[in-house]
Amino acid sequence: MKLAVFGRTGQLATELQRRAPAGVEVTALGRNAADFADPGMVREAAASLEADAIVNAVAYTGVDRAETEEALATVVNGTSVGVLAEVAAERGIPLVHVSTDYVFDGSGERPWRPGDPTAPLGAYGRSKLAGEEAVRAAGGAHVILRTAWVFSAHGGNFVKTMLRIGAERAEVGVVDDQHGGPTPAADIADACVTLARALAEGAPGGTHHFAGAPDTTWADFARETFSRSGLKARVKPIPTSEFPTPARRPANSRLDCTTLTECYGIVRPDWRAGLDDVLKELGAR
Repeated sequence: MKLAVFGRTGQLATELQRRAPAGVEVTALGRNAADFADPGMVREAAASLEADAIVNAVAYTGVDRAETEEALATVVNGTSVGVLAEVAAERGIPLVHVSTDYVFDGSGERPWRPGDPTAPLGAYGRSKLAGEEAVRAAGGAHVILRTAWVFSAHGGNFVKTMLRIGAERAEVGVVDDQHGGPTPAADIADACVTLARALAEGAPGGTHHFAGAPDTTWADFARETFSRSGLKARVKPIPTSEFPTPARRPANSRLDCTTLTECYGIVRPDWRAGLDDVLKELGAR
């Protein structure tokens, strides 16, 4: 299978290139080939590629910055995603598009199901929801895969931030009233390949959720990171109110991943095993 990946250096795109199984030929398109700030460039790239399936791993992910750059975030996460989906539909190429828990308002304690009402709290969530709606409107074969709390040995993420801060301080304040499932980028990559193959073989698509298990808090995620890395830093649990940010974060980012297992046999990965892999890779560098 020829798999076109939009994105080259991000966490997911990196893992897709590294982990492609036998029989899957990955072509990764970076910003020089398809800058999502330029929808026309995305259209041209999508119209000329040769692929059996597409994975979109491009996103504007600056959650706080999006509050002052919503127009740009919407072009990258919404308009250009729609262009890609339209061309894919026209050419009959199935599309796997990665989205986020930020399309929900984070209320309640029950894990969010794919069909639950969306109500983003901020600009980033609104831009990602615009992308989802554009993919559905294009009418092509697709899976929208919502995920949360992504981490890897690459790029910027919570684990790498905690390792840096934990090496500098004896105590680190970490939010303890936001809940979700940390998700290794490597496992998202494997899920995307499975979904792309299924769509290419005619399986039905739709919107599904994928996050690591068990659900936890940022504070407990930090504790596990320190414990498994050997850092002696202590975690001081703090409420979100003591860590103000320009963009509001969902208090409940738990995702119900049942339909992904039922439809494609993809089960939630244990994020602690993924954390061990990431720490091992970082230690080897």
